[in-house]
Amino acid sequence: MNVLMVHGFLDTGRLLGPLCAALEARGHVCHAPTMHPRDARLGIPDLSSKLSALVEGAVAPGAPLALVGFSMGALVVRFYLQALGGARTARAFFSIAGPYRGSFNAYLYPGLGTRQMRPGSPFLRRLDAGARALDGMAVFTYRTPLDLMVVPSTGSRIPRAKDVALWCPLHSLLPRSRDLAEHIAGELAKLEPTAPRCFTAHENSHAE
Repeated sequence: MNVLMVHGFLDTGRLLGPLCAALEARGHVCHAPTMHPRDARLGIPDLSSKLSALVEGAVAPGAPLALVGFSMGALVVRFYLQALGGARTARAFFSIAGPYRGSFNAYLYPGLGTRQMRPGSPFLRRLDAGARALDGMAVFTYRTPLDLMVVPSTGSRIPRAKDVALWCPLHSLLPRSRDLAEHIAGELAKLEPTAPRCFTAHENSHAE
């Protein structure tokens, strides 16, 4: 399976390197670019459009694709899937600690993207309204009850998705959880146990 990952606010693709390595050890092809601007100052949809272009340029037409989004990256991926047509081709979405109910920490930083991540924002309401677009694909949400960025951690849930709670001490450590990697690898194996390696460019690039 081709797996494309999107990091969180102010992070880089390197944060997802251990998860990439764990999945590549199972035969999957992973790509975790650094998305710019990293603070989403131009808005979440701007990053989603860049994600769309990346998918089009890096993944062969018809190749099996799964998407992973961490924190803000989960919002980026979800908007791409729901509003930009990504759900028509992607087979799975693994959402890690996505702030779908918003985060009060978003009030601490200026910019369009952080305004969109505030509780009750029009952007978050739009995501909720378009959730049915995900009905045809496998969707999993991951969270830690100890999360101090997404409070309560149940704000990371998506309707009809399988919700998985993992005991991880920090929001930022969740993408590096071995239990998380094992669960995602297991679900990918069910979806495409003999998937061909089909990235057409930047193969095996963990970060830019």
